[in-house]
Amino acid sequence: MLKRVALFLATNLAVLALLSIVMAIFGINASSSAGLLVMAAVFGFGGSFISLAISKWMAKRSTGAHVIEQPRNESEQWLVATVRRQAEAAGIGMPEVAIYDAPEINAFATGANRNNALVAVSTGLLQHMSRDEAEAVLAHEVSHVANGDMVTMALLQGVLNTFVIVLARVVGRAIDGWMSGGRDSGGGGIGYFVTVFVLDMVFGLFASMIAMWFSRYREFRADAGGATLAGRGKMIAALQKLSLNHGVNTLPKQVAAFGISGAIGHGLRKLLMSHPPLEERITALRNTPEESLRQGLAA
Repeated sequence: MLKRVALFLATNLAVLALLSIVMAIFGINASSSAGLLVMAAVFGFGGSFISLAISKWMAKRSTGAHVIEQPRNESEQWLVATVRRQAEAAGIGMPEVAIYDAPEINAFATGANRNNALVAVSTGLLQHMSRDEAEAVLAHEVSHVANGDMVTMALLQGVLNTFVIVLARVVGRAIDGWMSGGRDSGGGGIGYFVTVFVLDMVFGLFASMIAMWFSRYREFRADAGGATLAGRGKMIAALQKLSLNHGVNTLPKQVAAFGISGAIGHGLRKLLMSHPPLEERITALRNTPEESLRQGLAA
């Protein structure tokens, strides 16, 4: 926990320092609203879109996933054939299909767009799920791709990052002016830097809550899409089987939000969870009318 806090503090200091240096190099006035907005947007969206652009490469590297170029056995043949059939039904390009070594039942999808994606499953999934259950998991991941969830998350994160950067600095400027008795310090006094540093963390926490709320929403939608492609019964059975993980998720942080299985959280921690509790997902799937299930898949 202390390591995470230290890393968070160091990241905020680095962003603050880098933003100040870049604005100084380009002669952008920190007190200029237009200049601040431009730089905030560059920083806010830049990181999100760079992450999106390299998401497939990063996912393969961080998980050690083996992309199936030529199926080596019947299981790999089935995986590729199932994803191809579901991708055609969803109206997207054929994703790369991969297997990564992990004990828990899990799978994830990532990629820059609907026609350039990656769908990967864990060895634990292949060992512990039936073909019907695995088919539903693949359908869930294909639904994420068809719904453009990776791009939408990047856009949302970019907006939130920009909001945090701008609002923290606007408030910091106001407090710095108050502390200096109304004298113009150019927005660079001690009150400004302390306020910005603190508000970057506070507003960043609220921004994370919003991003995770959307992440939980898209899991419900992908469950509905998976039920459309594979069948409601198979999707419910797959979610029930995921309870064997007991909240364990060994996926690296970069792709953990895109896995079908998430960590377990209680109380306030639930607000920062990328996945809803499995029982809520199963209940929602059981209670969703048939015609509404199809709305979970953007074809």
